[in-house]
This record gives sequence, C-alpha cells and structure tokens, in this order.
Amino acid sequence: MRKIPANAHLQTSTCFLPKTRVFFSNQTKPSLSCLEDTVKLLKITADTKNLKFGKTIHALLIITDQATPNHLIQTNSLINLYSKCGQTSTAHQLFYGMHKRNVVSWSGLMAGYLHNGAPLEVLRLFKTMTLVNDLRPNEYILATSISACADYGLIIEGRLCHGYSLKSGLVFHQYVKNALTYMYSMCSDVEGALRVLNSIPGSDVFTYNSIIKGLVEQGYFTKALEVLGRLENECLAWDTITYVNVFGLCTGLKDLKLGLQVHNRMLKTTNVEFDEFVGSSIIDMYGKCGEISIARNVFDLLQTRNVVSWTSILAAYLQNGCFEEALILFFHMELECVMPNEYTFAVLLNSCAGLTALGHGNSVHARVEKSGFKHHVIVGNALINMYAKSGNIEAANEVFMGMAYRDYVTWNAMICGYSHHGLGKEALNVFQAMLAAEEPPNYVTFVGVLSACAHLGWVREGFYYLHQLMNQLGIEPGLEHYTCIVGLLCRAGLLEQAENFMKSTRVKWDVVAWRTLLSACHVHRNYRLGERVAEIVMHMDPDDVGTYILLSNLHAKAKRWDRVSRIRKAMRGRIIKKEPGVSWIEIRNSTHVFVSDDNKHPEFSQIYEKVRKLLDEIKPLGYVPNIATVLHDVEEEHMEDCLSYHSEKLAIAYGLIKTPWEAPIRVIKNLRMCDDCHSAVKLISKVTNRVIIVRDVNRFHCFRDGGCSCGDYW
Repeated sequence: MRKIPANAHLQTSTCFLPKTRVFFSNQTKPSLSCLEDTVKLLKITADTKNLKFGKTIHALLIITDQATPNHLIQTNSLINLYSKCGQTSTAHQLFYGMHKRNVVSWSGLMAGYLHNGAPLEVLRLFKTMTLVNDLRPNEYILATSISACADYGLIIEGRLCHGYSLKSGLVFHQYVKNALTYMYSMCSDVEGALRVLNSIPGSDVFTYNSIIKGLVEQGYFTKALEVLGRLENECLAWDTITYVNVFGLCTGLKDLKLGLQVHNRMLKTTNVEFDEFVGSSIIDMYGKCGEISIARNVFDLLQTRNVVSWTSILAAYLQNGCFEEALILFFHMELECVMPNEYTFAVLLNSCAGLTALGHGNSVHARVEKSGFKHHVIVGNALINMYAKSGNIEAANEVFMGMAYRDYVTWNAMICGYSHHGLGKEALNVFQAMLAAEEPPNYVTFVGVLSACAHLGWVREGFYYLHQLMNQLGIEPGLEHYTCIVGLLCRAGLLEQAENFMKSTRVKWDVVAWRTLLSACHVHRNYRLGERVAEIVMHMDPDDVGTYILLSNLHAKAKRWDRVSRIRKAMRGRIIKKEPGVSWIEIRNSTHVFVSDDNKHPEFSQIYEKVRKLLDEIKPLGYVPNIATVLHDVEEEHMEDCLSYHSEKLAIAYGLIKTPWEAPIRVIKNLRMCDDCHSAVKLISKVTNRVIIVRDVNRFHCFRDGGCSCGDYW
C-alpha cells in the first residue's frame, strides 16, 4: 500500500496556490474551471482545518472582488471553512451578509454550530429556515437539527423535528431515520426509538449503530440486546462502530460468553480494522468481566496505543483490585511518551485510594496540578475519594470546596467520606448543601446519610430520611440502607428494637447486618441476645472467624471462661484460624508492613523498645492490658506480651520514631481494632500529643488528646 505523507494536505494545497494566484491576478471575471479549483481548494483547506491558509484564500478573494455578498458559491465555501475551523462567529457574519442564500448556506452554518456546541443556534436557524418561502430544509439539514437535539437531550425539540419530518416526507430518508433513532435513544425515550425503527421501512447498519449506542449509553441493555438480535436477522455486515457498540453492550451486561463470541466473530472478519478504539472496547469488556489476563493480552497485541487504550487497561487493573499493577503500568505508559488525560489521572488516583497510598496520591495530585486537569470534575471526584480513603479528610474537603462544578458523585464522595470517618454532623451538613444546590440525591447518597445518622445515634432523623425523604424522591430502600438503620438502633442502645426491625422488614439480611447486631451486643454486653444472633450468623456462615471472635470476647467480658474455652475448641475442631493482624504505615512513599510480634523489620529492636516505653508511660494514666481478648492458648503471663506487640502498636511506634512531631500518623489495619489496642492508642495520643488515625476493617478512628472519633463504639 502506498504511504501518504503526513503533510500531504499541505502539499496538495500548495500545488493549487500558484495557479490560483495567476488566476486572481490576470482575470477580471472568473472562469468556470478556476471557480471549481477555488471551491475545491477551500474544501481541502476546511477538511484539513488549515485556517491560516484558508484566510489567505479569503484575502485573495476579497482583493479580486470575489467575496461579495453576491458570490454565493465562494461564500458558501468560506462558511464551510470557518465553521469546520471553529470560527462560527466569522461564518455567522458571512452568512448574514449574503444577499441570497441556498440550502448549502444554511447547512454549512448549522453544521458549524452543531460541532462547536451551540445546539440552540442550530434549532433557531432551522426554525427560521422553515419560514423562508422559497427554501425548504432537506434531509441533511433536518438530520443536523435532530442530532443537535440528541447531543443535548432536547427531547421536546426533537419531537417537533420528528413531526416536521413526517409532514415533509423527509422521514423516509436514511439520514433522518438514523438521526431520529439516535435522538430518542439518547433522550432515554426507548419506546420512541423503537417506534421509529419499526414504523419506517429500510434500516442500514448505521440505523442499528445509532440505536444500540444510545440504548447502551442510557443503560437499557436488555433492549439493546433485542435490537442486536434484529440486526443479526437482517444479515447486515457489521462495521467498526458496530463492534465497539456491541462490546460496550457486553460490558454493560457483564456477559463474558457473549463477549467471547463477538470477539471470535471479529477475528474472522476481514473488513474490520483492529485499531486502538476497537482494542480499547475489547479491553474494557474483558476488564469489567473479570478477565484481566485476557485484557492484557489484547492490549499487548495492539500495534499502536493511544491514551484511550492505555487508560482502558489501567482501568481494567483498577476494577479488578490490581491497584499496584495499575500504578506500575503507568510508568510504562510514560516511557512510550503517551500523555495522560483526565480519565487516566482519575484511574491513578482511585488506584492510590485502593492502596491507601497517600504519598503516591499526593504525587499524582501534583502531576494533575502541573498538567492543568485539576478543574475536571472526574479528577476532583477521584481526589476526594483518594484523600478520604487515605485518612486525610481535611484535604478531601479542601478539594471539594475548591471545585467550581460538582456532580452527584462529588457530593456522594464527600458525604460518604465524612461518614466513614465518623463525622456524622459534617456529612449531614454536606447533604443539606447538596439539597440547597438542587442536586438530586440517589441510592448511594442515602447510604452515606443513614450511616452518618448511625454514627450520631440520631434515630428520629434516620427514620425520617428512610421513610419520608427517600419515598418523596422515589428511591427504593435497599439492604445497605436497612443495615444502616440496624447500626443506628444499635448505636442508640436499642438492641431489641434492632432485632424486631430485622424480623419485620422484608429483606434478605446478609451476614454483615447480623454481625452488626452481634457487635452491638458485645459493646452493650447483651449476652443473651448476642448468643441468639451468633447462632443465626454461624448458621449462615459456619466458618466466619469474625463471629467466633466476637462471641468469645462477649463471653470473656462476662467472665464466662468455660464458654470461651468451648468456642476455642470449636474453632480448632473446624480448623478455623484467626486471620493474622496486619498493619501498615507509609513513610516517605515507602510502605512498612507489620504483623503481630513482628521481628523481621530491620529496625525491630528500636520499635519494640519504643512500644515498651509507650506502655510504661500510659500505665500511670490507667491503662491495664485487656488479656480477655487473647484467643491464643498460652499461659496468663504470656498473654500481656501477646497484646503488647499487636501490629497496630508496632506501626504507630514506628511512625512516632520516623515522623516529625507535628505530622499526623496514619495506620491501616486489615482487621477490627481490638479493645486493648483501642484503649492504648487513646492514651498514647495523649502522652505524645499526636493525632493518630487508624483505619480498620470497619471505619476510621481519629485519636486525639486521649479520645477517639468513634466514641468507643465500633
């Protein structure tokens, strides 16, 4: 195949230039051949968006008096040039300066407004044109007007255009039919799209592409699958856009089997190019279906990779929990000199959130600032998520307050972030601001709101949001909302009411909900209810180690040592082992991981010495090791040693050694923080005058001056 030079359009344009200059300098009246050359040259200039050269031609036309309002063909070509180069104001001036206009004049300016994001101008021109006596819109102008309605969700105006197409008979043109199906699909009017498809004869692959794309983007996957079946029945050849749309459908359905079939079909087809756009849609499909290895294989087979394909594979790693791999792969992206966009940065920040890697998140944030993407909503949302999950809720709020535009994801991220940190009042304040901003809350919003009520123990407010406000907004409560209500009643000490609520609510409760009630029995020392709930949880999940530990601690608090022994024996009999506690802390972008009684760290001797010193300092303040929480079968004198070197104590001690005195210490733990460590860290925060933030499996604990943000309830 003959290669076309990258600057071919410049070479083509230049070859016309001498001839055009000779024509302009030597001719008084244009000849037909030279007029054709001029129009052709302006078309090439418009298609290549070579505005500078186009202005040169315009100047020559003015000099030779061929750009007057009476020169229809030349002015139409200039309108097309300026419209395609984004200079709609200049195109507007030329259009309204014309003494006579034809359909091409109107079409050129309307297309320019459409492609430059001015749909209302398109529709205004369309309405004006219908009032002109000697002109009527053709199928291309009507399709342009309908496309403007589709791109900006103008369903009422779209229906008016549909009515005009029926009256004028233009509806039978393929361009118009395709535009109508796409418009109704994009405006969420599925029935309208299907009516057009069924009532107007003649459908091509573009018709089906339009409706499938619209249905997939609006989340109507079942309907899109039905339309795909009709496409197959008509035996129409698929093009590249069809495959991209159908892979998007497989992604939405998470239907790996269908995705494999479509991929296999594409490999057997010779008329579809396997480019980066098709490749990106395949990568996205496999990533969302959990097949990250296949997604990576497809990515490696791509001959050329752009920012879309790189972001697709990074997102696939993120969606499958491979956060570290996503960050590593980004460095390879940079080696290939591919510049990240706002979606790339969002993936990187969410990967940092998954790792709770605050240092890496700060580095990505700095890159965002330098690259000029900080004002993109998707980036701001990812920053809020990263800071909230990494324990820096103040930085999350700073990003939130600095955002000029917020969508529902922004509000949800801030509300849920505050709730996860136990800052219920702050979460509800953000929710009230969301309502004042007239941003409609959704399902996720009320999970954060009810969780905030649970942290505060506000029973009346919680039930108001559940039964009244959610009902007013048409949001159906789900398991997550009901579980928050269980937590709310438990926090308020209303354990019997919580049990009755679970029995009377028609929802399939999961282990998490029942364990919430069991944990409350442990905190409030309601042993009888705790035993009943534990039986339910063990019946649902006989190997749930957390239930055994909670029940053991419950009996230990009541000094029922025989039952503690029985539980330990049952755990041994079922070969159930407590998951080792692991804590980690990030110091200067390096993550240090600790397990209980860890002696593998290169500085373990200094760390152990620091722990012993801290425990000696807090004992005069009332700290007594809570040996009842030790599940190991060891002698009593060794139980205190087991407690002393729990992973979170080691991580906190290392943080105190390595960080400046004013810096907060942030530790992540994989399990629920035990009672002993919680009591100890409260006092450690007091004697060291440090803020210590620990994120366990349940929530964030912010220890400050001898207290904890959880209020000793977790």
